[in-house]
Amino acid sequence: MPKNIFSRVQSRSLTRHHKIAMAGVATLGAVAIGVSAVPSGASTKTTTEAAQPAAVAYSNQQIKDVKASVTDQMAGASLKAEQIAAKKKADAAAAAKKKAAAEAAAKKKAAAEAAAKKKAEAARKAKEAASRDAKRAQAEKAAVKSYPNNLDGWIRESLDVMKKHGIPGSYDGIKRNIMRESSGNPKAINNWDINAINGIPSKGLLQVIPPTFKHWHVPGTSWDIYDPVANITAACNYAADKYGSMDNVDSAY
Repeated sequence: MPKNIFSRVQSRSLTRHHKIAMAGVATLGAVAIGVSAVPSGASTKTTTEAAQPAAVAYSNQQIKDVKASVTDQMAGASLKAEQIAAKKKADAAAAAKKKAAAEAAAKKKAAAEAAAKKKAEAARKAKEAASRDAKRAQAEKAAVKSYPNNLDGWIRESLDVMKKHGIPGSYDGIKRNIMRESSGNPKAINNWDINAINGIPSKGLLQVIPPTFKHWHVPGTSWDIYDPVANITAACNYAADKYGSMDNVDSAY
């Protein structure tokens, strides 16, 4: 018996007859499908005319509307951007103005504080200077020795003046001669001795004649021959030159 009979039949090529038959079967199937798809009562008339595509209608008005909408949106966005930019600019200007005002206020405050400090410093220095002047005046006042307006005070003041000028003499020697010559009267005058006869009477505590007083006058004292201190210092200056000191005078000199 021959082997594999079916294999040889399947491997043969399809003949032209077979192909035509298969094509017819496919066409009949397609027609059947088309008939079954047509509704009941509908016309099954076939047409050889190709279906024409539906016409598409275009409107210029729609395009214009879209363009206008886009334009409006762009304009709105641009306006909004300008408003934002303007607000930022205004805010920046306001901030700059506020900063400038703050800086000006700070400078004004600093200047006022500096002026106040300078004024306070000047006042402090003036006060210190016044205090120093007051202390100096007080010290000078304390340094200025005061003397009573009597024979004791006159002798003591005369001794201080004589000390400054290097004129010798003592309190006792001066007082002893004053009591002998005038009894302590600063206005005493001798109108009967030889000096009076010659027109130059002796005057004052130590009975000094005018020419002697003028010649031996001590700087810093009065030029009035009757002034107690001036009279004593001039007489002691003369006695120091002639006798070495008023202490060495025991009689008319």
